[in-house]
Amino acid sequence: MDLNRVAVFLRVVQAGSFTAAATALGTQKSSVSRSVAALEADLGIRLLQRTTRKLALTDAGRAYHERAREALASLDEAREAVSSLGAEPRGLVRITAPVDLAGALAEVTTRFLRSYPAVHVETALTARVVDLVREGFDLAVRAGTLSDSSLIARRLGDTDHGLFASPAYLNATGRPRRLSDLERHECVLFRAGGTSVTWRLVGPRGEERVAVRGRIDTDEYALVRAMLLSSFGIGLAPLFMMAPLVQSAELERVLPKLAQRGASVHVVWPSRRFEPAAVVRYRQALEESLPKMLAQ
Repeated sequence: MDLNRVAVFLRVVQAGSFTAAATALGTQKSSVSRSVAALEADLGIRLLQRTTRKLALTDAGRAYHERAREALASLDEAREAVSSLGAEPRGLVRITAPVDLAGALAEVTTRFLRSYPAVHVETALTARVVDLVREGFDLAVRAGTLSDSSLIARRLGDTDHGLFASPAYLNATGRPRRLSDLERHECVLFRAGGTSVTWRLVGPRGEERVAVRGRIDTDEYALVRAMLLSSFGIGLAPLFMMAPLVQSAELERVLPKLAQRGASVHVVWPSRRFEPAAVVRYRQALEESLPKMLAQ
């Protein structure tokens, strides 16, 4: 059987007409019609009902279309898998991740793109849970509980949190010696839903709690970081995000023996047998680098 005829039949069904299929394939309508007719002759059964105004699948055509589409998709995957063996990764990689991971993602992606100049990485940074299959993404980095059991997941680490403030703020107000000292400090709140919240941190003496107040409440750690850099209070934020700023002395870790356990971070991807080499290599780069960054 000529697989080209099968591919033309699938395109006709997808396009909805012989004319639209011919335009998509860059050929004549008569050529498309002859190809489908020859396929029907090979099979000995009619696949499409043709009228002057409408094109519809027969019952046999519907069944054949479903199986043929799966078969050709498998052949495409097999061809892609073989062609990528021993070849330089190339093409597009689409990934979605939380906004708070932008810095870490940029560091990994910079090294990756320098190593693979034929790859293009497209990122979507959002707090929304993206449907990878429906929206055409190859990978996602997600924090928190995973709800989609159809995805393959690999744990990268935890987003532990610590207390941070700028040296200027601490010099002006004094450095807290115990957690309860935060009650008299200006605090930058994350998703508090109001002007106060209870922070729970774990240290040498187990879990400790303090009720803190603040005049700013945000749902983005990027704003928490910006407020701390502006010397406005003390904030509870992910260690990996603040580590570079502590190293550069722009921020200080407050009460460094205390920390809050954050959500687990995973890289997830759709369950499919054949992945482009570029996607595999990029995922491997994430799996190698992000755990080290999260552990800072």
